[in-house]
Amino acid sequence: MADNAEPVVWKTVGRVGLITLNRPHRSNAWTGKLDTAYRRCLAEAEADEGIRVIVIHGEGKRFCVGGDSQALEGHASKGEYDNGLTGAEATPGYGLDPRFDHPFASHFGLTKPVIAAVHGAAAGIGFALAAFCDIRFASPGTKFTTAHGKLGLAPEYGLSWILPRLVGLGRGMDIVLTSRVVLAEEALTMGLVNQLHPEDELLDAALAWAENLATTVSPQALAASRQQIYLDQHRDVGTSVTESVRLLQEFMGTSEYREGVAALVEKRPPRF
Repeated sequence: MADNAEPVVWKTVGRVGLITLNRPHRSNAWTGKLDTAYRRCLAEAEADEGIRVIVIHGEGKRFCVGGDSQALEGHASKGEYDNGLTGAEATPGYGLDPRFDHPFASHFGLTKPVIAAVHGAAAGIGFALAAFCDIRFASPGTKFTTAHGKLGLAPEYGLSWILPRLVGLGRGMDIVLTSRVVLAEEALTMGLVNQLHPEDELLDAALAWAENLATTVSPQALAASRQQIYLDQHRDVGTSVTESVRLLQEFMGTSEYREGVAALVEKRPPRF
């Protein structure tokens, strides 16, 4: 596959938006062009009212091996990072909280859950992408690594912030300091991965989980639940409780709440 193909594509699968990193000939290595295409696809899926959950996966043998080695050579020769792009980029997820208005952290500002289906390898920026998703499914043997230490770099794109929150300070420090490879089996024991599935079943399992979420939980509840969790990372407990009470009052006046109550009383699945 040539680099003139779309580096990221997306399609609708039921009520799920499936976003695919589409540079399999380069193991979905990250470039400025891919980054821009990812933001665009994410923005389109977020804006589509028929989409309630988003799944990210990589075409080919690996999820994403990090920065493209050819691009890394260019950065080394220039002595600085250069994505080679000009002009405005899509910024899905920006606007909820200024602390989220950054690459990958912007996932927290979306209204729809984001699930990563990770196979083969997730390294460097690919690891960051997976880490900033809400849920991670992986296939056995998948390799996770920060990679930066062996390149003489600092941790990439907020990995030093997100990893301790996912796996604890000690384990996060181990992964960040050593840049060692963490296999999916170990990642499952430490909470970095939520579920393991054979590679040939991985994407179907992630899509089925996402579809179930999309059909059994109301869209407003999904949006509020994940945003409360991420906003509460920066708020005190009193503010969290106050905001939750405000949202309860607001949502009790909505059609989704009335449908949820009716489904409970009638002992049937809700129709959100």
